[in-house]
Parts: sequence; C-alpha cells; structure tokens
Amino acid sequence: MSKLLHSPRTLFFLALAFFSAAIAGYRQFYLVAPEQQYRMQAVETGDISQTVSANGTINPVSLINVGTQVSGTVKKLYVDFNSEVEKGQILLELDAALLVAQQKQSEANVKSAAASLELATANEKRMRDLFAQEYVSRQELDTAMQARKAAEAQLQLTRAAVEKDYANLGYSVIRSPVSGVVVDRAVDVGQTVAASLQTPTLFKIAQDLSKMQIHASFAEADIGSIRIGQAAHFTVDAFPGRHFQGEVMQVRLNPTIQQNVVTYDVVVNVDNPEQILLPGMTAYVSIAVAGRKNALLVPNAALRYKPSNGVSRRPGSGHPDGAPKGGAAPKQEVFSGKVYVLKQGELVPVNVSLGITDSRNTEITGGDLKAGDQLVVGEAPAANASPTASGSPMRMRF
Repeated sequence: MSKLLHSPRTLFFLALAFFSAAIAGYRQFYLVAPEQQYRMQAVETGDISQTVSANGTINPVSLINVGTQVSGTVKKLYVDFNSEVEKGQILLELDAALLVAQQKQSEANVKSAAASLELATANEKRMRDLFAQEYVSRQELDTAMQARKAAEAQLQLTRAAVEKDYANLGYSVIRSPVSGVVVDRAVDVGQTVAASLQTPTLFKIAQDLSKMQIHASFAEADIGSIRIGQAAHFTVDAFPGRHFQGEVMQVRLNPTIQQNVVTYDVVVNVDNPEQILLPGMTAYVSIAVAGRKNALLVPNAALRYKPSNGVSRRPGSGHPDGAPKGGAAPKQEVFSGKVYVLKQGELVPVNVSLGITDSRNTEITGGDLKAGDQLVVGEAPAANASPTASGSPMRMRF
C-alpha cells in the first residue's frame, strides 16, 4: 500500500486533482457572473423628438439709429437710457449759433441779389427804350437782357441758400422718428458731433420691446431641416428655470463663412409681453425638426458600446454580425448600428436600423429587438478589476 501511494503515477493524479480543485475554488469565489460583468438597460417604447440647436442674440424687431445731419456741440439732452419717447419728441439740441449766423448771412445775400435784379431790370428797360430810338445797338440790348437774367438766377440761388440754412437750423434739434424706448445714448452735454460722410449715431430706439427676434447661426448640416413656421424653444442665462417659445420667421440665404465653417442666420420671432427679454441677451435655441410617437427606443450608450475582448458567439447563433451560416453579411443601411444582448452568459450582436435621435435615445426602425430586451450599455467596474485590485491577497479555498 505504501508503495502504491508513493508511485509516480499516483502522485501525478493527486497533483492533478489538487490543481483542479484549486481552479474550481478560484472560479467559485473570484470570477464574476456574466450578468454582473456588464451594465444593462432595457429597450423601451415612448415618444422621441429630434432637435437642432444653436446660440443666438435677442434683438428688437425694429431698432432705429438716430443720428445728426449737421455738426455742432450738444447743448441740451432731453432723454436718457430707457426713456420712453413719442414720435416727434425732442431728444437733443445742438448749439445753433453758427447756423443762425449762416442763416442771417444768406438772408443778407438775398437782399443784395434782389437789389441787383432791380438794377438789371431797370437797365434792360432803359436799353429797350434807347434801342427803339436807335441810340444803342442790338448787342448792347442783349447784354442788358443777359445781366437781368443772371441777376434773377443769383436771387434764386441765394433764396435756396436761405432754405438750406433754415433746414440745417431745424436739424440742430434732434427729434425721435418713432415711438419707442431709448436703449442706447452715445453722447453727453458738451460733446461735439461731426456730420461727415457717415452720419454719427446719437441714440438707438427700440420701436416695440414686446416683439423681439432671435438671430441664431445654424450649421449647414442642420439648415436643411429647418422650415418657416416651425416651433422653437429657447432659454436665456438671466432666467435659467424658464423655457420660452418662438417661431421660425426666416431662413436667410446669405451664408457666413469663418475658418471654412458655413453657418446660416435663422430669424425666430418671439413674443415678449412681460418685456423681460432684453436686447443683446444670448439665447440657446432648439428647433424640433422631427418627432415620433410610441417608438421603439434604445439608449445611445448601447449603440456606442464595443466589447473590450471581442464578441463571444454561441454555437448556432450564426455570424457575429448577423449573417446566416454559410451566407454573406447583410448589406448595411445608411442609418444602421449594432447593439449587444446577453444570452446564456455570452454577448450576441444584433444589427438594427436607426431612425431619429435625441441626446439620450435613438429610434429603432428595424432589427430583432422588442420592448423589454436587456442591452449592454457598458462594463461594470467590478468586471474590469482584478481579484487583487482591492489590495487583499488572493486566497484559494478547497
């Protein structure tokens, strides 16, 4: 018996049994069950809406720049920021001393031109009488007639200068062209404004703050799905808990190109009855371009998941990509994806056809999935950790 126990063959079988028991114990106490290796999420049915988003600026529908046509020094200011004004109301007065002096000079020129015309008219009459008596030549009569016409033209010229000076004097008083609210004032009392080729802006008046517009820049990839009349939702930083609504009014055809990135300006009409939306605010706009009711939805994380150690395949499950045994792989659609389900402890890939998507879920339009199926959306942290990752020594039980 002792010889039998110490025989090489017996020792080999004992060592083999010991090693098998050790492996079995390790699997029992240290390997994680397949269901616990992955994070799972079920396929659901529900409503989904696909949106396109962009940032924009809130502006009044009509913003009037009020300038000046004459130069001068600001003498009086009648309005300030946020002042409500009526059409024709005085906003500002310029010092008109130089304009008044120019007007008086032009009026004096009119009197001088009128006197010259009287003299020219009398000379012409005298020449006609002398020409009838043959005391002067025809040339002298023509010269007198030409002098009278030149005097008439000079009188008209000086009268026009007077009208111009009156108009400039009137322009020294700046009036509001519309009724509205002053949103910007660019001058102060004592400041000199110079009207040259470009009219300086003195005030900006918003005609109606209860009607606003958002000018948002959308990427060229999104502009094809935007239509006039679509509903738009937006938020502003000033009221983070509120959601506002608007309507697409215009898609402007003029593109903006910056660093080879093409964007288009989309104008959204917004009602502002409370007048809490102010000019210049940044709006974060979302436009719903598609929607589905009672759609089959899978989480986007399931579409992004890729097994870290390849794909296991059960016998008889076919090609990992869904092709039947002995056949070619199916032709991929333009909008297609792949998700993984756990069947009998193994990952099985399932090809699906995709519809619209939002930031969390994607519509499934085709594929071997149904509501309630559990999809793999990621690997559990415990599945990636080694048995000694926690710092405790590895123990084996028999």
